[in-house]
Amino acid sequence: MDIRFTKFQGYGNDYLVFEAEQLAEIADLGSLARRICNRHYGAGGDGIAIVRHAEDNTADFAVRIFNPDGSEAGMSGNGTRCAASYLFFHNLWSKEIVRLQTRNGIKRYYLLEQSGQGTFLFRSELGKPEFESNAIPMNLGHVLDRVVDYPLNVDGETLPITALQMGNPNCCIFVEDFEALDWRRLGPLIENHRVFPERTNVIFVRVRDRGKLEERIWERGVGETESSGTCSCAAVVAAVINNKTDRIVKVHAPGGVIPIEWRDDDEVVLTGSAELVYSGKWPVK
Repeated sequence: MDIRFTKFQGYGNDYLVFEAEQLAEIADLGSLARRICNRHYGAGGDGIAIVRHAEDNTADFAVRIFNPDGSEAGMSGNGTRCAASYLFFHNLWSKEIVRLQTRNGIKRYYLLEQSGQGTFLFRSELGKPEFESNAIPMNLGHVLDRVVDYPLNVDGETLPITALQMGNPNCCIFVEDFEALDWRRLGPLIENHRVFPERTNVIFVRVRDRGKLEERIWERGVGETESSGTCSCAAVVAAVINNKTDRIVKVHAPGGVIPIEWRDDDEVVLTGSAELVYSGKWPVK
């Protein structure tokens, strides 16, 4: 049996999108993600997105996201945007707004532009951040209303972190120079730190000015990525609560520049594209 998928990428963050009905006979979706996301022995991707029709009228479709290590993500800004693009590309949806049910709630995607080459531009409402340490979650032995400049001991080094929940646990570290910090070594150590019981995304942030920041990303269950929607949103929120930027920021990731706004109603909005890479079939043995 072969199952159809279509690969999209958003700023270099690539996802393989499936329809749930095609995967009905696959018992272990995490195992499928591990195999097909492998860049040497599979199709290669930063995750898989599985779409199906929503069970009630509060949403239009439901989306599940699985990481290359087989774990299921609470949310993926880029992964769900790739899923939304799949729906339009395969003519499964045509209205201006599509509501996607995720493990982290319903997210709204407004189609702004569409090209004949399979490129889609959306304004995405990705939810409201949570700051209390138990909501992230973190094991601190006590509850903090906000985790700002918390001294985290990592391999004998103390790093001041800002942590928050933005669809997934996120840990932000502000840096002056990416080259002066071995962030690729620190990323997995922080991702799997005992203080984060569900692991965490790790975002290293360099603020350029009140309206621009740069980031390097170590994503939970993925590793180093070119970009991440939820990580970029978390970076902006962390910068705002540390009074380093305004609420409208252009985020410069290795994969591209992503405009993000943390609105006054607390909703975080990302305007970004997803682009068709290819469609294919995966043999199920």
